[in-house]
Amino acid sequence: MLQSTRAPKSRGLAIGVAALAFGLAYCSPTVAQDLVPQSGAKAEELKRSLAGIKLPPGFSISLYAIVPGARALAVGPNGKVVFVGTLEKSVYAVRDRAQSGSADEVVEFAPSVKKKMPHGVCFDRNGALYVVEQNRVLSFADAEASYANPSIAAKPIVAQGDLIPTADENSNHSARVCRVGPADEKLYVALGDPYNVPPHDKMAEYDKWGIGGIIRLNLDGSNREIFASGIRNSVGMDFNPADRTLWFTDNQVDRMGDDIPPGEINRALRAGLNFGFPWYGGGHTRTEEYKSETPPADVVFPEVETVAHAADLGMTFYHGAQFPQKYRGGIFSAQHGSWNRTVPIGARVMFTSLKPDGHADKTEPFAEGWRQPDGSYSGRPVDVAELPDGSILVSDDYNGALYRIVYIPPK
Repeated sequence: MLQSTRAPKSRGLAIGVAALAFGLAYCSPTVAQDLVPQSGAKAEELKRSLAGIKLPPGFSISLYAIVPGARALAVGPNGKVVFVGTLEKSVYAVRDRAQSGSADEVVEFAPSVKKKMPHGVCFDRNGALYVVEQNRVLSFADAEASYANPSIAAKPIVAQGDLIPTADENSNHSARVCRVGPADEKLYVALGDPYNVPPHDKMAEYDKWGIGGIIRLNLDGSNREIFASGIRNSVGMDFNPADRTLWFTDNQVDRMGDDIPPGEINRALRAGLNFGFPWYGGGHTRTEEYKSETPPADVVFPEVETVAHAADLGMTFYHGAQFPQKYRGGIFSAQHGSWNRTVPIGARVMFTSLKPDGHADKTEPFAEGWRQPDGSYSGRPVDVAELPDGSILVSDDYNGALYRIVYIPPK
């Protein structure tokens, strides 16, 4: 059942103080936007390293931009500026003014606004950019046209401390992602569970807030409700343009062994579905902590079970026509790479095709080679986004870079 959520009334004074502090933050002096250097030794090293990336025939990869801590991606509605979220204190605006296939301008976006883990970035149809932090949501009207204004105004959609309980603020599973629904024009936000597996005494509170799930709310922040539950930590979501259903990745339970549980790509056909966590640690694998309890009868199991601990993060449906027919309408997703597996796996971009009935079909590697033979990483993909010409971008937080993948048909 769909649930409404709101901050307890006792938080009113704290909310007011937070709002005042928020307002004061926007009265700060103008902060200059310094360009991030796009040439030099680092750029040349990254270009050389891309020679080791394996792609299907006809595809090539190149360095698009150097962006410190690059994580989540949002391409502006006009396709001119790419916004990049991070786990630090900055969002970056990236532009290829010369249309050369690589960026010539990378600046910090809205540097006068103090931010904390501004990871999630997404647009609505009117061009407003939403930035989802660890415990706040901001919007910036007409961001693509105004990205170069260092004092661009921000509007609080969810005030500081109202996204999750402040007591649960920590570095675990705080990389928020967002999307605006194409049918309902609501903002969808994934709220990762702070624990590997939550203790029983936290479940009731988390259910009220939508933690370990996906919430949705109006674009002004009103009418917050829980869209989906039973999700451990989703760091990637997108709507299928064919039927407008929401798909999302989910990172599953650690420390259960090298080969279990699987990672997940899920499909939410409607609101109110439960995807099984914490009773299931991934796929059909039961967690030790909840194995003696009866799970919900209507658990929805994943469309795709991916290899254990590869860390499936960002994903996007491919809308374009540049790539061969095989890829049109399918899903490109990033595997960040394992951190707790005896033999590391991941650090690659995957492709999942869909069947005519809308279900997932086959998942296979698309771009790989960032994982070295000795198990070390030369890069760690985080997110995937499509540019207007049908090429795709891949973010890499290990190197602080964006890569562009293009297809050139054989002559």
